[in-house]
Amino acid sequence: MRVKICGNKRLEDALEGVKAGAEALGFLVGQVHVSSDFISKEAAREIVEKLPPFISTVLVTHLSDVEEIISLARFTKVSTVQLHGESTVDDIPRLREKLPNLEWYKTIHVEDRSAISLARAWDHRVDAILLDTISKAENKVGGTGKPHDWKISAEIVKSLHIPVILAGGLNPDNVREAITAVQPFAVDVNSGTKGPDGFKDFARLHSFIQNAKSS
Repeated sequence: MRVKICGNKRLEDALEGVKAGAEALGFLVGQVHVSSDFISKEAAREIVEKLPPFISTVLVTHLSDVEEIISLARFTKVSTVQLHGESTVDDIPRLREKLPNLEWYKTIHVEDRSAISLARAWDHRVDAILLDTISKAENKVGGTGKPHDWKISAEIVKSLHIPVILAGGLNPDNVREAITAVQPFAVDVNSGTKGPDGFKDFARLHSFIQNAKSS
């Protein structure tokens, strides 16, 4: 099982994720909705430049303007962009043309069964789909700490031809159950590995990755 640790705000947190066995690290840049985990593009680039090789670095952004996304991706020097905003399928050809060496993920929020058709619309258009939880009441499109209906997520996994990454309310205690229920390509965690100070809790970080990989 592959693991992405998202919401990295410090170099020491990112390096601990690598040490614990994560394959991918996410950096939130370009904020629209509520979140305490966004950092500046300069901070993201500084961390990315100091990471070891063979680690996937993921720009997670709420922005949907194509030129802004391209500019951010180039500046931060990431290997992957996770579209976490209102981007459309029609944006992908232009993004791929401008940044042909990057991978592209699209976040789908699992509110109800309509998420299945939404995910299918992106099949073969992006390199992976990430399933997350949304909280409209809090204006949060991620980092909610709340799981969604894993039965719907499992249907999406079965219906797509590209990898599916499961996120949304995962933590060291429920990640094995989630993997068993959904059978995703990878899992993604943010709030489930945070401490009370808002940064990564290293014990929870190691426990999450260990539990995920032993599933």
